Amino acid sequence: MASSFKPEQARAPPALPLPTPPLTKAISFKIGLCQLSVTPDKERNIEHARKAIEEAAQKGAQLVLLPEIWNSPYSNDSFPVYAEDIEAGGDASPSTAMLSEVSSRLKITIVGGSIPERCGDKLYNTCCVFGSDGKLKAKHRKIHLFDIDIPGKITFIESKTLTAGETPTVVDTDVGRIGIGICYDIRFQELAMIYAARGAHLLCYPGAFNMTTGPLHWELLQRARC
Repeated sequence: MASSFKPEQARAPPALPLPTPPLTKAISFKIGLCQLSVTPDKERNIEHARKAIEEAAQKGAQLVLLPEIWNSPYSNDSFPVYAEDIEAGGDASPSTAMLSEVSSRLKITIVGGSIPERCGDKLYNTCCVFGSDGKLKAKHRKIHLFDIDIPGKITFIESKTLTAGETPTVVDTDVGRIGIGICYDIRFQELAMIYAARGAHLLCYPGAFNMTTGPLHWELLQRARC
């Protein structure tokens, strides 16, 4: 009996029930990319991010992106200390409270980089997307955690403290449909394939790659995901 298997279907993403938004004309908009210097002072980090977003908006940005883990030093020791309860909001999550206020006041879309999120007894590396109305439109938890051990150069095991997310994230915004990944997520083409199948107009991967492995592939992977 002949097999119905077709090799070209082996890596195809599953059919997904999301219609592609119609584009009656080309969309042109300005994106602001904020590169931030993170300190151990969380309040200072939040204020620094606020000012960077405001500056980008003043220059005409309609979509502003922050980097990965911008409110906390990037270490396993820091993640539990700086983690926020995003679902609770308010005082339990001052970082996202700021993003909500600024996006609403400036009428812009913000892809909020990522922060350590506490949910029950688990910690996640989480990106929040806020619409121009200040509402949380989507939340992406980093799916592929970065565990690396290069003798004499770098050892970092994110999975010691963080839990991997399980769900791809596509969100419709004022500037189009966006697929979200975080840093190491960019290494895995299947995620981008799923986003393309879901009709994403733009892929955003806030990152904080180290200087040992990052320079070897960061720019190349950005081009490959276009």
